[in-house]
Amino acid sequence: MLDLRNAQSRMQKDLIDAWVIYDFRGSNPLLWQVIGRKKSTTRRSFLVIPAGTTPRLLAHIVDKEQFSEINVPAEYYVGWEDMQRMIREMLRSCHKVAMEYSPNGSIPTMSWVDGGTLELIRSLGMEVVSSADLFQSVGAAWSDDALKSHLEVTKTVSAIKDKAFAHITQTIRSGISLTEYDVQKFIMWEFERRHLETEDHPIVAVNANSGNPHYEPTAQMKSEIRRGDWVLIDLWARFPGEQNVFSDITWVGYMDREVPIKYQAVFNIVREARDLVVERLKEAWDRGDNVEGWELDMVARNHIQRAGHGQHFLHRTGHSLGPGSSLHALGVNLDNLETRDTRRILVGNGFSVEPGIYLTDFGVRSEINVYVSEKGPIVTTPVQNEIVKLE
Repeated sequence: MLDLRNAQSRMQKDLIDAWVIYDFRGSNPLLWQVIGRKKSTTRRSFLVIPAGTTPRLLAHIVDKEQFSEINVPAEYYVGWEDMQRMIREMLRSCHKVAMEYSPNGSIPTMSWVDGGTLELIRSLGMEVVSSADLFQSVGAAWSDDALKSHLEVTKTVSAIKDKAFAHITQTIRSGISLTEYDVQKFIMWEFERRHLETEDHPIVAVNANSGNPHYEPTAQMKSEIRRGDWVLIDLWARFPGEQNVFSDITWVGYMDREVPIKYQAVFNIVREARDLVVERLKEAWDRGDNVEGWELDMVARNHIQRAGHGQHFLHRTGHSLGPGSSLHALGVNLDNLETRDTRRILVGNGFSVEPGIYLTDFGVRSEINVYVSEKGPIVTTPVQNEIVKLE
């Protein structure tokens, strides 16, 4: 189970009496990330974390075995009336509780509690506030081991990226036909032989296909790569283990010795937007200022807008990276487009920075990863400053 002392300290500062993590049939991934091991359950369960005392679990008697390894005092109910009575008793001294709820649904990654359960807790006389920042301080924070795993896997992912570009060059030079799908399979084979874990498949996109942010080649839908083509590769992987963190990078290349001006100009804008985000984050750290996810998104978005490509930046600037089974973790995102993420960037948080411009004939994205250490933000992945020339 995660160390909850940081969350309890924050609750005390914010005058929150308890954090109530509710789950039904795996509906709330935060419960399992806090507990540390996912199990299959069939009934409702509540993990109640008071601000100053020991956490307690309330679950159905049928699911008792699923929680047998959890080092938390547990109580078990049978009927719904028992459940309501027991949760009322657990919260009897509370007035304000935090749950996985986001006002107006503004942060979907923190909106896991259904409306009926919110009504139930409120009917007990509770004020319900969002647990977004509480989770930031524990579940989204990287441990020392998580950081180490990320830095190590980054070396391997970066090497595979280099091998993929070299494979394209050598194959085209040899006069052998090569498609996006072939390169995707090459990357997947490299992942497998190095015993890495990934989610979905890497993106290999040529020319107009790179103008689609989530294009993915398949055996049925693929384009051949030829001399004079623009190539985008987005790949991500981690070492197996729920507490290990992905490395997620995107690089671009041109299949010739001289890069045409139209590609170079757009790449320069994207690169500048990326670097401005890191610069703003470091400045805030040096001044001791708080900075929120949406603010960093706007740093990149405003730069791309001023360059005349605001309508071509189709996604948020960055997504959370952290423990858990998903590449897109549950911490703060750099987002003021899809949502307005008002969560603060905290020590222990990690995320991607990946602005992009997507045109009809090609797209450019440049992706790096950032981790906020106790000494300040650090870029943990290689930074692309020049377009790869596939000579």
